Amino acid sequence: MSVTTNTGPEPSLNSNLTDPGERALNMGLRTTLVRWLAHDGSGADRETITAFSRSFGSLTARQRVEQALELLPGSHVLSSSFGAQSAVMLHLVNEVAPGIPVVLIDTGYLFPETYRFIDELTEKLKLNLKIYRSESSPAWQESRFGKLWNQGVDGIELYNRMNKKEPMDRALRELGAQTWFSGLRRSQASTRAYTDPIEFKRGHYKVHPIFDWTDRDVGRYLKENGLPYHPLWEKGYLSIGDWHTTRSLAAVNNVEELRFFGLKRECGLHED
Repeated sequence: MSVTTNTGPEPSLNSNLTDPGERALNMGLRTTLVRWLAHDGSGADRETITAFSRSFGSLTARQRVEQALELLPGSHVLSSSFGAQSAVMLHLVNEVAPGIPVVLIDTGYLFPETYRFIDELTEKLKLNLKIYRSESSPAWQESRFGKLWNQGVDGIELYNRMNKKEPMDRALRELGAQTWFSGLRRSQASTRAYTDPIEFKRGHYKVHPIFDWTDRDVGRYLKENGLPYHPLWEKGYLSIGDWHTTRSLAAVNNVEELRFFGLKRECGLHED
């Protein structure tokens, strides 16, 4: 699969379908979705979303971004953790939609290297960065709850709700977002193995333009576009979040233990 950004005009959603029946079906999906959204933008039925999502599978990542911007309701936002390979989505979406709000959830416990990486990419890509944090400071939380990340699954889930999920929900609400771009990929973890290109969750359309990319695809895109990995990548940090619950490959027995001591894989942002 090629991940090179084309310089010429991209074909439309239907242009790569040669079978008349497939073209008619795809056009019908477009018509159905547009009509449905015009009537009520709160969310299409599961069958329509599934079929529409399936049609995205044959498109390039850039085409997926373009079609989502055209057909799915705005406002549109992009979330980023500024993790190991985040430069791909930041570049890809911002190329198609310059100035799109980029939502960063800052827990106050990111690595120093991550904060410097945020500054570097924000300047390099001219990002419209929107930073959201918990309404309670890290000091306030620790004084009342202790170090939640050391209190098993329940503690980690409470920490994630306060520091990640609530700020993200607030960001989507305050920005009026109806469509949310995210860089989830199926090959990242077992919890993401069934990620679809388009989903409808918690009242928002979620679009995953690189859902089917491998690490090799990501590396190729970064190289072709002169983009950096996170500085901790070279030190064996493949999944980078808060310093207190992130481990390098050298410190774990398997990749499922890179985050949250192996007790969890997801931080809550991408769970139902």
